[in-house]
Amino acid sequence: MATLREIRGRIAGVKNIAKITSAMKMVAAAKMRKAQDAITSARPYAQKLSDILSLLAANLEESIDPLLQQREEVNNIALIVVSADRGLCGSFNSNILRGTSYHIKRLKQDYPKANIHLITVGKRACDFFGRRSFTLVERFPGIFTKLDYLYAQDIARLAIEGFLAGQFDKVELIYNEFKSVVKQELVIRQFLPIEPAQQPAADRAKPTAYANATIDYIFEPSRERVLSALLPKHLNMQVWRALLESNASEHAARMVAMDNATTNAKDLLRALQLNYNKARQAAITKELLEIVGGAEALKNG
Repeated sequence: MATLREIRGRIAGVKNIAKITSAMKMVAAAKMRKAQDAITSARPYAQKLSDILSLLAANLEESIDPLLQQREEVNNIALIVVSADRGLCGSFNSNILRGTSYHIKRLKQDYPKANIHLITVGKRACDFFGRRSFTLVERFPGIFTKLDYLYAQDIARLAIEGFLAGQFDKVELIYNEFKSVVKQELVIRQFLPIEPAQQPAADRAKPTAYANATIDYIFEPSRERVLSALLPKHLNMQVWRALLESNASEHAARMVAMDNATTNAKDLLRALQLNYNKARQAAITKELLEIVGGAEALKNG
């Protein structure tokens, strides 16, 4: 059995850990609320812009912009992987890294001749894939310390320039999407080329009064100029949304992880206190027995 001094040392250490994890939980909660407000404000604009461009691309007879053109052969695939800069956030980073590794294996099966290129965002992804045999196009570590829209523009510009130059035939975004405080979902979304929207089968089968009507769109000043103006904004916004989603998910995961750590520390503290009381009671009983035994020995002597 451990001595009283050892148990007291462990109790003091667990108390300090509980204080630290409780403080980290409160800090993460404050940051999560701010990040949640940011992503809630950005989602409607990003979603509506994505819907407009996807529907616009679906109604075009031919792709008039290279960012909409599907490549006949996919020989190079770029993945934009968004992770966190720090740990202590539960399975947040491991889900991203494990999900990306599994997705790369699946891509190699679907495209045996394709080369995989990575654009890593966040220190954890940079360190993980940097130690392995992956082709890293660019690294963006430490951007979540002070998240700015300029980072999204740099990442999007890197992907767009590589796609237009033929360096990439396909670009995908991988990040954690914020669903709720206790749920973050891994998302793999095609970034380039932009895919036209697909009408749901239920909507296609549903008869309407305008089933045979045709809709003509008038573009001012021209279709080319409208697309060339909207596409870069759309792509920048998609990257920015991914960064905001990942940032909110990270703080939510850290808050839950620190809450669980604080609860576990308190449970361990109760168990240690019980052991301490048992050891102290055993020591007192031993001393009493020694006193009684000594008194009996003096009496008999």
